[in-house]
Amino acid sequence: MNKQPHNPFIDHDPEPVLLDEADDDGLNISLEAPADEDDPTRLWYFIHCYSGYEKKVEHALRQRIDTMGMKDKIYDVLIPTEDEIEVKDGKRRTVEKRVFPGYVMVQMTLDEDSWYVVRNTPGVTGFVGGGNDPIPLRPEEVKKIMDRMDSEDKVVKVDYRIGERVRIVGGPFNDFPGTVASLDSGREQVRVMVDFFGRETAVVLSFMEVERM
Repeated sequence: MNKQPHNPFIDHDPEPVLLDEADDDGLNISLEAPADEDDPTRLWYFIHCYSGYEKKVEHALRQRIDTMGMKDKIYDVLIPTEDEIEVKDGKRRTVEKRVFPGYVMVQMTLDEDSWYVVRNTPGVTGFVGGGNDPIPLRPEEVKKIMDRMDSEDKVVKVDYRIGERVRIVGGPFNDFPGTVASLDSGREQVRVMVDFFGRETAVVLSFMEVERM
């Protein structure tokens, strides 16, 4: 079948192709690009996709790169993530959080062929860029993202906010109700205002000692 000629840098939106929302289908294709890391044409780009389908887009793109013989032009596909600690109902758990929901990073040498493979991957809605040309990330931007992914510092997330009513579940003020006055994620502490014999008193507690009412 003959393809109609097209301008590869006109960022039109084809008919969306919806994907299965499952996170992982077991596909594991290593690109192992032979290109020189110092190649100035080897750059990182952001592509936009349906939020929540990043993993499926990554797998679909890796499969297309493999089957269409594009490993010499498309070198890597990456979903920027970081670990986040959730504190809820007195329990802690570590979850993987997408840093940029709805976006996937692609390292590639941009030309008509590589653009076509990426742009026509199911679920991809376009490149991030201005006008007709995708805009590559600057080296310092790439480094910042990679450093964030490799950081040992964990983001701590709690299920209550400043101004919300909570109940203390530990220490001498156990079972006291109060209002969240401030949060310190670095120290994993919360300051709660409680009514102590008719006086409003500030109590500093760990995240684990407070729960939503």
